[in-house]
Amino acid sequence: MTEKLERIETMALGIVVERRRGITAWADWSWRPVSVIPGAGPVEPPGRLLMEGEGWSHSHAATLTLELFRTDTEGYRLNLSQDPPRLWVVMRPGGATGADGEELAPFTVTASAHEGEGYQVGTDVVETVAMPAEVIALVRDFVEQHHVDVPFHKRERKRHFETEDRRR
Repeated sequence: MTEKLERIETMALGIVVERRRGITAWADWSWRPVSVIPGAGPVEPPGRLLMEGEGWSHSHAATLTLELFRTDTEGYRLNLSQDPPRLWVVMRPGGATGADGEELAPFTVTASAHEGEGYQVGTDVVETVAMPAEVIALVRDFVEQHHVDVPFHKRERKRHFETEDRRR
């Protein structure tokens, strides 16, 4: 059963998204994650305004769950070795629509460098934000508890034909 390999640790993260007036003729507005709020509760309705200025606003767009898995500790270690460690926020179309067009809504968040890279292939919008100290401590502790070094084994190439078959 794969239950033992499933997620081990979780943390709720509020995703703060910046909405900024577009600078091109192709987009009236642009959206990008700018930070996370560790331990945030659910936000109803999504998109609670936090602050705004001339042509921009920051809102608590959603609360997502950061999930840590034992099988991805290598990706967390790689991320923690960077300065600064980052969180990857994946956004997809799905927010409110209006005259401005469809906005991007947070879909998932990850601390794994490998998973973050995987989401960059396709149509998802993937941006990174700085990992807060509370999340760094959680991820570092998780890696120390669960990481197991797995030696690299180069697989042996098998011949397609036996030696005598190639002579024919």
